[in-house]
Amino acid sequence: MLTVDFDRLGVGPGTKVIDVGCGAGRHAFEAYRRGADVVAFDRDESELRGVETILRAMGETGEAPLDASAQAVAGDALSLPYADETFDCVIAAEILEHVPQDDAAIAELIRVLKVGGTLAVSVPRWLPERVCWLLSDEYHANEGGHVRIYRASRLRDKITAGGLDWTHEHHAHALHSPFWWLKCAVGVSNTDHPAVTAYHKLLVWDLMQRPKLTRLAESLLNPLVGKSVAMYFTKPRATESGVTPGYSVASR
Repeated sequence: MLTVDFDRLGVGPGTKVIDVGCGAGRHAFEAYRRGADVVAFDRDESELRGVETILRAMGETGEAPLDASAQAVAGDALSLPYADETFDCVIAAEILEHVPQDDAAIAELIRVLKVGGTLAVSVPRWLPERVCWLLSDEYHANEGGHVRIYRASRLRDKITAGGLDWTHEHHAHALHSPFWWLKCAVGVSNTDHPAVTAYHKLLVWDLMQRPKLTRLAESLLNPLVGKSVAMYFTKPRATESGVTPGYSVASR
């Protein structure tokens, strides 16, 4: 289940991509499948082992082009172990809401992005997230949980203040909002509740079959209750003075 629209990223053979906070690896897998040179980056080493296994299997079975590369790297998003302007594309999907020092994380995402490159960021949308917080403390008040709710305009301003140009945004996963409201209402850890089980089966069926009816329904509902908001930015080229607008050594 992809949150980021890869058709907007221009990812293809030879593109250098880092998926920061890759989690289970869904976006890293898609970038690799499209022929990119991919770094799946996360602090959770146990989850990264699973990501690395799948990336290796993709290469061995020909699911990714022969000239593409992929690696799983453990580390801290607040101190990415890469030089300035290393990557053509930086993806940070559903991670900033977990990071207390989000300004520092955003600065790192911008730092490693090449001039002319694209940054894709997604976070939970304000309204669906707010409902979850109202229904359940367990949903967010736990180790590694969500520490804030973003308004899209606020996050957009944070990133453009770092010198990037906003290009587009959209909402995604509207069918998942009621699922999480339901889980929060009955108890996030109550995975055996009949309603939760039934809705989960619906989501899995939709993911595997992608029927036209649910695809249409979600596209119509996304602007209203999409669970996530995805934003896209580019790093502008330097001016004649040699300085990229809004981006300075101090911001690093």
